Amino acid sequence: MVAPPVAAPEPAPAIPRARRGFLRGVLPRLVLAAAGGFLLYLSVPPRTTWWLAPVAFAVLGVLLHGRRARAGFGLGLVWGLGFLTPLLRWTGEFVGLVAWLPLALVCALLVAVGTAAMARVSTLPGGPVWMALVWVADEALRSTVPFDGFPWPRVAFGQPEGWYLPLASVGGTPLIAFAVAVTGFGIAHLGRSWRLGVPLAVVPVLAGLALTPLVHTDATEGTAVIAAIQGNVPRAGLDFNSQRRAVLDNHVNRTLALAEDVKAGKVPRPDVVVWPENSSDIDPFRNADAAARIDQAARAIKAPIAVGAVVVDRGDGRPRNTVVLWDPDRGPIDTYTKRQLQPFGETMPYRSFFRIFSSTVDRAGTFLPGTDPKGFEVGKVRLAIDTCYEVAFDSVVRDSITAGANIIAIPTNNATFGYNEMTYQQLAMSRVRAVEHGKAVVVAATSGVSAIVQPDGSVTARTGMFTPDALVAELPLRGEATLATRLGPWPEWVMTALALGALAFSLTLTRRRARPTTPEPGVGEEDTDGGPAGEA
Repeated sequence: MVAPPVAAPEPAPAIPRARRGFLRGVLPRLVLAAAGGFLLYLSVPPRTTWWLAPVAFAVLGVLLHGRRARAGFGLGLVWGLGFLTPLLRWTGEFVGLVAWLPLALVCALLVAVGTAAMARVSTLPGGPVWMALVWVADEALRSTVPFDGFPWPRVAFGQPEGWYLPLASVGGTPLIAFAVAVTGFGIAHLGRSWRLGVPLAVVPVLAGLALTPLVHTDATEGTAVIAAIQGNVPRAGLDFNSQRRAVLDNHVNRTLALAEDVKAGKVPRPDVVVWPENSSDIDPFRNADAAARIDQAARAIKAPIAVGAVVVDRGDGRPRNTVVLWDPDRGPIDTYTKRQLQPFGETMPYRSFFRIFSSTVDRAGTFLPGTDPKGFEVGKVRLAIDTCYEVAFDSVVRDSITAGANIIAIPTNNATFGYNEMTYQQLAMSRVRAVEHGKAVVVAATSGVSAIVQPDGSVTARTGMFTPDALVAELPLRGEATLATRLGPWPEWVMTALALGALAFSLTLTRRRARPTTPEPGVGEEDTDGGPAGEA
């Protein structure tokens, strides 16, 4: 019996060409983009790996060079998500994905707008410079829109130490961003041109090191003893203020304990005491008991206390996030009202629309912003107040400095975000602001981290999280304005204008190249008679 022939196995189906192209080309680039963005996240405090930031931009530079704008948008979106998704995880600590992921996506989309423009200018002569300028312009955009902007993820805020920090004293946060980005793009350019890539990779670093002598810490207007009180909260979360009296009592009691230490000679008597934002969510102007407790603390410490309070206006009934200067003899003598309110927290834009997605929006407040940037004057101390979220905004901090301050206070409430990196990111911002404006900074947080920051950005004292504590330090009072303070927004405006000019030039150049040319008569063209053009 003859065995039937064995059928040959059918060949495996061929992978479609489009799928092969995706697996071999697009997918690796997307993975590399996500990894590059994650490297930028890893450069941000509480880690001290600030040097990873230019590496992240080097990855972005390799990916974007010579790409079309559409590819630049897609790659930038993935790179931005790799950076922003882990960076902003704290926003969803107690409200979940509904706040965290949409915010990360919106910010990443704005990053992608910038990377699309970077791809367009990448092939211009000096491409890495134009790309870095576009990044600065994109940060300016993200600091403005939507809802008054969200500058929290600025590159400069990941550089509270290291080579680039001294640049803040000359050109503020935009100059740091430009230096970090151009270093990374210069590294990416090394494979194409050593002559251009090496200077771009090295010069920003050398510039930062060379500007270190401009970061002054001398006390041009004497010194003052400042105390920061961290009273702690009953529990973390959005309902921390459900025990508002407990929060107030915590800060009173910790101040009374500090007064005992002063009396015993353990620490010097402070000239000013700074309490955190929301240290009294009971309006002391309406509640006599709250006022009595604050007055008790001020009389015990024998110094004015800057009290973070929620104050309800008697006219319109709307709350204000206010810092009240409480004198031990005269009671409340001055106020500062927070000017830059946090959307989706202290205010709720388009409340009825966003309620469709979550009823959590009804927990957002109806606060009204202040308008006066001037802080408090206590003897020789002229204290700028930049409450919590305000520290992220260049113009808000600058206005409080130009109003005449010689030291900065950052009262903040981080209890609503639990145990996560938010407080360390905010402390990094305070350190950059110290160098930018040449002022010592006192950070007072309800639950931590509170800190004493010197004008060179160094932290000389700090607290733990969710522990009551008090920091007391003699700090320099500096009336001298840095170049960054004097220049104000001009560095960012100039760099943004240059970026837009480069983009416009690139678009014009592309259109000219795409425009069909009209052949000259007599060059291989036939006339209507069928003979060579130009012939009789």
